[in-house]
Amino acid sequence: MAHLDDPHTRRANLDYIRDAMDVPLLEKAREMELARAWRDKRDERAMQEIINAYRRLVVAMASKFKHYGLPLGDLMQEGNIGLLEAVNRFDPERDIRFSTYASWWIRSCMQDYVLRNWSIVRTGTTSAQKSLFFNLRRLKAKLAQGAEASAPLSPEHTKKIATDLGVSEQDVADMDMRMASGDQSLNMTIGADGETELQSLVASDAPNPEDVVLGMRTSETRSKWLNEALSALSDRERQIIRERHLSDEPVTLDELGRELGVSKERVRQLETRAMERLRASMLGRVRDSAELYTSA
Repeated sequence: MAHLDDPHTRRANLDYIRDAMDVPLLEKAREMELARAWRDKRDERAMQEIINAYRRLVVAMASKFKHYGLPLGDLMQEGNIGLLEAVNRFDPERDIRFSTYASWWIRSCMQDYVLRNWSIVRTGTTSAQKSLFFNLRRLKAKLAQGAEASAPLSPEHTKKIATDLGVSEQDVADMDMRMASGDQSLNMTIGADGETELQSLVASDAPNPEDVVLGMRTSETRSKWLNEALSALSDRERQIIRERHLSDEPVTLDELGRELGVSKERVRQLETRAMERLRASMLGRVRDSAELYTSA
C-alpha cells in the first residue's frame, strides 16, 4: 500500500532532512546543561536547541520504517512527537546520553504510527505482537538464507520464530500471510469484463427485504397486542406500567406512591398484578411464548 507524496511534499521533506543534518550534535556537557535549563527553568531556547540538534535521529529512524509504504513526512512528524516527549521526560542526572534516550521514544512513536496505519486490519498491540510485526521480515529473511523471502514460512521456521518472539505459531502464520498479501481495495475490479468490483462479492450483514417486511409486520402486531392488553387494565395500573416499564426514564416506586397517594408497597403490589395480567393477555395470543421475543 504505497503512499506517493506530491512534488511539494517531497521538497518539504528534503528541506527538513537537509536542515536536520546540517545541525551538529551536542557535546555531553552542553547537552546536560540544556537539559537542566529546560527541566528546572522551562527555558524554551534550551529545549529548542536540543530538539534542533537531534532532529537527525528522527530522519535516521524514519528511513528505517519507510519500507512499510507510509508517507516519509508523516513518519518524521511522529518522530518529532517522540523527540518532544523525550525532552520533557529526560533526566540529566541519570548520566545517560540524550540521543540514547530519545531514540527509544522516537522509535516507539513511529512504531505506533505504523501499527495504526499500515493496514485497515487492526494489528496486535501487546509487546509480543509488536515485536512479531517489526521483526518478522528480518527473521524470515535470515532463515530463508537466499531462498525466496516472499514464500510462505515452513512449519519449522514458523515454530522457531514463534519460540524466539514468545508468540504462538498461529500468530506467526497469520502475520506472515497478512504482510505478504496487504490490503485490497473493495473498489478493485475483478473478472474478465473488468467492470465487477470486489465489494459486489462481499456478503452483507443487513437483513434482506423479506426479513425487513416480516420484522415490521411482527413488530406492529406485537405493539397492537400490547396496547389491547394495556386497555384492559385500570387507569392506575396502566399509569404504573407506562411510567415504570414503557418510559425512557422510569420512575421509582417512591415517586409513584407520592403521585398516586399510596405507599411504595401498594405500588409494588399493583405493578405485580398488572404485569401478571399483561403477561397472561399476551401469552393468550400466541402458540409459543418465544414468538413474543422474536427480534425484528
